[in-house]
Amino acid sequence: MSALAQLFDRAFAPLEAAVSSKRIPGGVLGIVDSNGHRITRAIGSAQLVPKQRPMTAETWFDLASLTKVIFTTPRILALAEDGVIDLDAPLISVLPDLRQYDAEAWERKVTFRQCLGHQTPFPAVEPIYTYGRDPDLLRAFILQREWRARDLVYSDINFILLGFALERLSGKTIRDMDPGLGFAWSTEPDAAAATEDCTWRHRVLSGEVHDDNCSALQGAGHAGLFGTAASVLDFAHGLLTGASELSTALMRTSLSTTRTHGWERPCKGWSGGALCSPGTIGHTGFTGTGLWVDFDSGKAWTLLTNRIHPTRHFDSGIVQLRQAVGDLVNGL
Repeated sequence: MSALAQLFDRAFAPLEAAVSSKRIPGGVLGIVDSNGHRITRAIGSAQLVPKQRPMTAETWFDLASLTKVIFTTPRILALAEDGVIDLDAPLISVLPDLRQYDAEAWERKVTFRQCLGHQTPFPAVEPIYTYGRDPDLLRAFILQREWRARDLVYSDINFILLGFALERLSGKTIRDMDPGLGFAWSTEPDAAAATEDCTWRHRVLSGEVHDDNCSALQGAGHAGLFGTAASVLDFAHGLLTGASELSTALMRTSLSTTRTHGWERPCKGWSGGALCSPGTIGHTGFTGTGLWVDFDSGKAWTLLTNRIHPTRHFDSGIVQLRQAVGDLVNGL
């Protein structure tokens, strides 16, 4: 048995235990190294209600906030690399109508780099979808709302605004943009891992975006991407092999003790476990997804689960599961 296979078997054990104990319905673990060697394995159920379907290695997942790092961050950094935008310029260089009725508003001073690193005072959570279902009206609402400044926290608003910038520069909505090879904005219900029995859409979601705000906006920069373990590992392998040297360097460049450009970095209690090298970046998604890329060791891993199926209101143990897998991937 190869060293990678032995490592994989160890790292798969916590996922197997989580499924056996019914903490999560199912999941897929995948590991790839810089040479392209990879192993992927599925376990459990892709759906439990109203019908049951098995999880497979080919199951599509609602990647949730992995959209931020797989789709939005690379495109913003590519625009900076091409000189189309300046990361230290305010968003109003592309979105001049942001808080257009108050020239001194703090929102008009927020930069692209600050949004990438979640270094803004936007709120952590905002139920934008409760204000209506008209995507154009909601876009105007987000741009013109007087946001109450908070402490600097991780906020979807940062990437919703970055998504608006991508839309403005391309002349297309997010959903009309190419999501990238192996990715999609939706998929066939029976091909996807089901997420939540949604209380306001009145159905079990499968193959359509779970994120409430993304659904109401009909596409956004913070969520909405679908992919398989294979497509996520393909993306990670591209980072390991340096598809774009400048963009990858910025993804690894710290903006705070917990953040780089778009990504999280190792810190106390972070999702990748305690044994990651300092050269690791990672990100998680609310639906139960995650991706971590360790440039120092030349390997990446993705843990994709449907931990919110059929409800988010349950302690799935996803935080501990991610950390346990990360520690075993890194040799504990």
